Amino acid sequence: MTPELEATLARLPDHPGVYLFKDAAGNVLYVGKAQSLRHRVRSYWQRHGARGGSRGVFSVEQVTTVEWTLTDTVSEALLLEANLIKRHQPFFNARLKDDKSYPFIKITLADEFPRIERTRRLVQDGSRYFGPYASVTSVDSAMDLIRRLFPFRTCTIAIREGERALPRPCLLYDIKRCQGPCIQAISKAAYRRDIEQVMLFLEGRQEQVTRRLRREMDAASAALDYERAAALRDQLRAVERTTESQKMATYARTQQDALGLARGTGEAAVQLFAVRGGRLVGRDVFPLVSRSELPDDEVLAAFVKQYYASAASVPPTILLPFRPAEAADLEAFLAERRGGRVALRVPQRGEKRELVALATRNAEEALAREQARRLADRGQLLGALEELADALGLPATPSRIECYDISTIQGSDTVGSMVVFVDGRPAPSQYRRFRIRTVAGPDDFASHREVLRRRFRHAALEMEEEKEASVARWRMPELVLIDGGKGQVSAAKEVLDELGLHDLPLAGIAKQREELFLPGARDPIVLPGTSPALHLVQRLRDEAHRFAITYHRSLRGRRQTRSAFDELPGLGPKRRRALLRAFGSLRRIREASVEEIAAVPGIGVGLAERVHAALAAG
Repeated sequence: MTPELEATLARLPDHPGVYLFKDAAGNVLYVGKAQSLRHRVRSYWQRHGARGGSRGVFSVEQVTTVEWTLTDTVSEALLLEANLIKRHQPFFNARLKDDKSYPFIKITLADEFPRIERTRRLVQDGSRYFGPYASVTSVDSAMDLIRRLFPFRTCTIAIREGERALPRPCLLYDIKRCQGPCIQAISKAAYRRDIEQVMLFLEGRQEQVTRRLRREMDAASAALDYERAAALRDQLRAVERTTESQKMATYARTQQDALGLARGTGEAAVQLFAVRGGRLVGRDVFPLVSRSELPDDEVLAAFVKQYYASAASVPPTILLPFRPAEAADLEAFLAERRGGRVALRVPQRGEKRELVALATRNAEEALAREQARRLADRGQLLGALEELADALGLPATPSRIECYDISTIQGSDTVGSMVVFVDGRPAPSQYRRFRIRTVAGPDDFASHREVLRRRFRHAALEMEEEKEASVARWRMPELVLIDGGKGQVSAAKEVLDELGLHDLPLAGIAKQREELFLPGARDPIVLPGTSPALHLVQRLRDEAHRFAITYHRSLRGRRQTRSAFDELPGLGPKRRRALLRAFGSLRRIREASVEEIAAVPGIGVGLAERVHAALAAG
């Protein structure tokens, strides 16, 4: 233990909070919460000796820095812990697999005519949120269902009561998927009643929805409004059919969630059943990243913390297959989130036990399906790589492939791109882009030479570093691909030979006939159109082209928005801002006289004359 770390441990307060363990590189290894930071953090060194972590998951010898944040309560610490795990993605914590926010259904109640939309952000703007859902597909399925039952608007135009927003409605109105508030085809009160029905339905209160629809249908019939009564009858039947398909007749009618956990090597899955009033109103599988050494109770606790930290609602009862770690603290945390008591229960018999067992079986099947899909994908990629190695005569299957492309228009803003695929999959964090510096005009061959020279000029040093480090930032590839034919391949080969990389495999792919060219070979290699190897090479080439052209467009757009005003000597950012504040726009500066420009603070007569002349010429 270093003196700095020893001093840090001595200063730990006896107070609730969250702690972070970091390694020498500043990476967050583990995030945890504690009732007493002093007792909990010190216990990693006192109780585990040379081994520590979450029940022996990691060694305390890896920890060089401990940081902490104080909270008023353990519940606050649990919420902060969940947010920090999401932000830092620590290696030794179990965590929800997606590093992005999960999607929600949002109802914009602050609007006069609310919209229903998909979102990943929870904002305190008066809207109502439902979720989170495991995937966008789950949200879209739910929205498709409620759209069939209760038409609502999806447009973003501003609609006010008593004002016709559009001269004619869109197609959704014609196919009866929207009530047409934009043309005043429905009143604000009637529209908001429909939105209330949607919220009741998403809450699982279908009986209340059907009662309302039946009352409205009877009232319309009594008023001899048979067309509206028939429409309400059809809507009522649709809701009843949906309700029947969701019904779980033997299960308790209380509001409750049931969770089932399945574990795999380095991963886990939790199946969540949301039961409201005896009906299954939501079911989703959430994948988690979890090291095999983590016990099941900690993995389950990690899911409960991270999922319910952002959930739009928390039920009063959550059924679990076993008692999670720190269950009492979790119940206090959930109660604070709900604003009422929450019980974590492990049913031992009866219907609730069957529901948890069903959730567990679903989680196991979902994890097995995902593993099978991943193995199939891996097998296909391995087959493609092996076929490519055979076609190009490579000594081994290429693990790392780099593909290069050049993008330019008439020689301006020429750029190069390098994309990297590792084991057949894109590795975007290792992509690189190059702004061509030494080539004038549209010279594809010379541009490739510059890019490859800049990429491989430190190759010898990189290979030496790889011998000493387990991971190198710019690892050498097993195959270099060039977007181009014989000429581009020959130019690339010149650079590799110049740098002493004679044995580095190199090939080019031509766009027109999708042929592969090898250095010095007279005839190209033609792969069948259905070849997985060809499809892999095409993906590499297309990705390199996309990456290059995106950078090229960015530079070109930046250049085209610049003017003589931006590049005038003596007129820096501060003076440009002063001129724009004084005149409001570039057009008004151009129309101003020298005297008016010189009157701006910081602009003298000499500079005003240069500005006036430059803008007049531009």
